[in-house]
Amino acid sequence: MINNKKITIVMPAYNAQATLKETFEAIPKDIADEIILVDDYSKDKTVEIAKSLNIKTIEHKKNLGYGANQKTCYKEALKNNADIIIMLHPDFQYDPRLIPSLASMIAYDNYDCAIASRMLVGSAKNSKMPKYKYFANRFLTKFQNFFLNKHLSEYHTGYRAFSSEVLKNIPFDKMSDDFVFDNEMLALVYFKNYSIGEISCPTKYFNGASSINFIRSCKYGLGVIKTSILYRLAKIGIKTKLFK
Repeated sequence: MINNKKITIVMPAYNAQATLKETFEAIPKDIADEIILVDDYSKDKTVEIAKSLNIKTIEHKKNLGYGANQKTCYKEALKNNADIIIMLHPDFQYDPRLIPSLASMIAYDNYDCAIASRMLVGSAKNSKMPKYKYFANRFLTKFQNFFLNKHLSEYHTGYRAFSSEVLKNIPFDKMSDDFVFDNEMLALVYFKNYSIGEISCPTKYFNGASSINFIRSCKYGLGVIKTSILYRLAKIGIKTKLFK
């Protein structure tokens, strides 16, 4: 706990057997009141390893997608009365030791949501993010900042924290089951007039780290552009299914 707030770590998992134990062991256990892993029908030993570590594990009976995995994560955390929910990928790309920093930004009422940015103080370049990912990230972030009239350093990190109030008031069930879920989430946080804080986060790029292929990256990029435009339309009174 921090400031008497229950902190739940959720890990959306898919084929994470190589890195799950290392990720779990790096989580500050004095901060995390509960850890939940949702497995999206992995083909490896992710579930077996999670259970051996005594992680509360929920198994999807078929592969539903990254966004759908997060939906299960957040529903379970809210059902267990979490005050702060932190999403941590079990691929050890993001440093679990930053959990106290993310949680504190919400626990002390500074922000409603917090993200670990790879773009602050050159973190992405120092971590050797692939060049095409770096430039795509910068372009999409500038595009989205323009349409949302905000100033985030990036919208595409998978390391983020939410207050329970945010998750209770964001219609995430209506959002995509695919990777663009992450982007829709932050856009809706802003649309509902919640605040987002950022910390700098070094990341690792290696064979075991989760990633999406070029075609799915393009699909994600188009989804980001669509989300940004729909947000702006809703702000001028043209409501959509997501922004209303």
